[in-house]
Amino acid sequence: MEFWGRMIEILDADMQTPKMYGWFHLSFFALSIVTGVLFLRFGKADKEQFVRRMLIYSGIIVFALEVYKQINYTFSYDGTTILADYQWYAFPFQFCSTPMYISILAGLVHNRKAHDALCAYLATFSPFAGFCVMFYPPQVFITTIGINIQSMICHGMMIAIGIYLLGSGYVRVEHRTILKAIPVFAVCVVIAMVMNEVAYFSGLLETETFNMFFISPHCDPSLPVYSLVQAVVPYPWCLFIYLAGFSAAAYIILLIAMLIKYSGISIKNRKAGVKTENEA
Repeated sequence: MEFWGRMIEILDADMQTPKMYGWFHLSFFALSIVTGVLFLRFGKADKEQFVRRMLIYSGIIVFALEVYKQINYTFSYDGTTILADYQWYAFPFQFCSTPMYISILAGLVHNRKAHDALCAYLATFSPFAGFCVMFYPPQVFITTIGINIQSMICHGMMIAIGIYLLGSGYVRVEHRTILKAIPVFAVCVVIAMVMNEVAYFSGLLETETFNMFFISPHCDPSLPVYSLVQAVVPYPWCLFIYLAGFSAAAYIILLIAMLIKYSGISIKNRKAGVKTENEA
């Protein structure tokens, strides 16, 4: 008992809450970009095989870190007894949790259309979630070392995978890519809605907080910005705005990738034109 208690204490080791744009934050932000660039550098030999392995391995890493998080949130040690109290608000099916499952699924699924749709989601919606946290992380930073590292690695991995999928061309950088990604997002939203309703009708909300994707009509609004909409707009319209808003944000990620791609092509063409003129 004492051994496991000490292990729980180690897993719950404290640190000063990281500052936004402090060394801890910026180090992991930079690491996510560097990881994406390294994926681009070393993932060219057999692109599909590399992608599938990358997605499965990264998904397993993130899943293992999520298991640690659930253990940390559930168990505590008072010096003599291990106490257990599951925190339902931390159930791992928020918007930022979906890449963990979808990465593994995309790596394993052999149906080409399904694989492409899942990868399109990981190239658009997933990096949007990662960038949201990386640009404004106060909502995920706490005083527990392991949880802060887990948060940064998980969200940083979303950015790194997105950089590779779009930068390598594995996911096509074109407008219709978002049309492949949106159905995956919609399915995730439906699953979250079903979970929220089950939690409500089971009576769980009488004693716990359970609000997957922060869209439950039975819980107080809590998602930044979107909570302002929930406070004044009827639920069906709230849900539509949620779907449209997140889809638009994912589409912006795709548009940025398109801008970078065509800017690069333009620069190459200009250089090629200058070289041709010089040779002439």
